Amino acid sequence: MMYLLHLCILLKIRDLINLPSPMSISIWWNGGSILGMLLVLQILTGFFLSMHYTSDISNTFFSIVHIMRDVPMGWEFRFLHANGASFFFLFIYFHIGRGLYYQSYLTQPRTWMVGVTIFLVSMATAFLGYVLPWGQMSFWGATVITNLMSAIPYFGPSLVEWIWGSFSVGQPTLTRFFSLHFILPFLIVVLSAVHLIFLHEKGSSNPLGDLNHSGKIPFNPYFTWKDFVGFILVFFFVCFIVFFFPNVLGDPENFSMANFKVTPTHIQPEWYFLFAYAILRSIPSKLGGVIALAMSIFILYFLPVGMFKYSFSGSFCFVFQLIYWILISMFILLTWLGACPIEEPYMTLAVPCTFLYFFLFVLLIIIPIFWKKIV
Repeated sequence: MMYLLHLCILLKIRDLINLPSPMSISIWWNGGSILGMLLVLQILTGFFLSMHYTSDISNTFFSIVHIMRDVPMGWEFRFLHANGASFFFLFIYFHIGRGLYYQSYLTQPRTWMVGVTIFLVSMATAFLGYVLPWGQMSFWGATVITNLMSAIPYFGPSLVEWIWGSFSVGQPTLTRFFSLHFILPFLIVVLSAVHLIFLHEKGSSNPLGDLNHSGKIPFNPYFTWKDFVGFILVFFFVCFIVFFFPNVLGDPENFSMANFKVTPTHIQPEWYFLFAYAILRSIPSKLGGVIALAMSIFILYFLPVGMFKYSFSGSFCFVFQLIYWILISMFILLTWLGACPIEEPYMTLAVPCTFLYFFLFVLLIIIPIFWKKIV
């Protein structure tokens, strides 16, 4: 039995390294493998940190101080984990952007849907992890974000109390957030495996939009070396940030222990949530803002409704490229607006940016149909 199991594993590994891959794929196709490396880095550093972390509100903040000051190499693991999350989302956005540009949501809809699910679970994991240091921004960020659930009609307030485990963010909240933050990365690993299985059924897309199996070469050694170079470069940049600018992506408020009596002047999430936070703030209605925030992510699920037969390479469609790059500009602008204070002119500017963000996604769905009719 064990012999058959080992044989199956070896055959799968052989199929993986000999997978026929388009020879035209560029460096943008390194994103998936780099994300795998960063996921492993996050799990390993998180496992080390969990050995010294205390999920007790009276000692949590001091356990972080203990890790930073007393645990051998503790500060390195802590900054690798914190900054590794930012790099993870940076490459997720690159990966999604590449999929949008080359229309992977049409050519590989199942792979795309699982990928969006990985993105959602990763956002949940990152939010839970942001609460764990129990600093000022951690506490108030958890309070504000979880309170959004109260906008849901009828059972919203009860849902918020169920999430908190109490009548406010406190000990039960921290305990369950720590447990979920530890478990969810393994769910991401499972989803990533499913993502790869669906990907290998058809093989990778390519810049030319060619869907046939001609012009393909084995994955190994051509792309394994390419991925290896990508690993080295990304790990170098991660280490550069960790050793020279470890707090550049952090919030100064989190250097203070959580205090429910003192509200920070400007509450904001991590940079990779800022675009959704700006969309939330641009809607006057609380319920409308929550729906817009959710749809800013869930809209990715609706992209595969475009028909497969209308797929084409975005590299050869000027209209598609124009829409795509305006959408990227709106995403970057919304991220900047999310970091700005809640005052004019930032609030007014966020409204048209939010409208364009959703409108451009709708255009991405319908433009292939009209383009094929024109061409």
